Amino acid sequence: MLAYDYPLLGVFWSLLFLFMFVAVGFIVVYTLIDNFRRSDHSGPAKAVWALFIIVFPLVGALIYIAMRPKVTAQDVEMMTRMEAGAKAAAAVSPADQIAKLQELKAAGAISDAEFESLKQKAMSS
Repeated sequence: MLAYDYPLLGVFWSLLFLFMFVAVGFIVVYTLIDNFRRSDHSGPAKAVWALFIIVFPLVGALIYIAMRPKVTAQDVEMMTRMEAGAKAAAAVSPADQIAKLQELKAAGAISDAEFESLKQKAMSS
């Protein structure tokens, strides 16, 4: 097929349909993954939802998304763990950072000049 046999509008529609196909595929895969990760569903409920999503991909996925609770107990647990991890990462004090830098300096991993510059960064944060 030559380029002049495929007009620019045809390219546009082809790309639009390709994008829609990929988007629907992403939504279907996302809902299947979410369905199997949920801890508030029993095994048969997961199987019925999975079958419904596979048989009627777009409609099944949209109904699943509409029926899903906004926040599940599993989501709350995950958010709590993420917040605890963020607090633990932010809890490193400048004194702890300087102590670690002194250990690195004593081990010979960093030079005196590097130690001083990193120490200044730790003290300014």
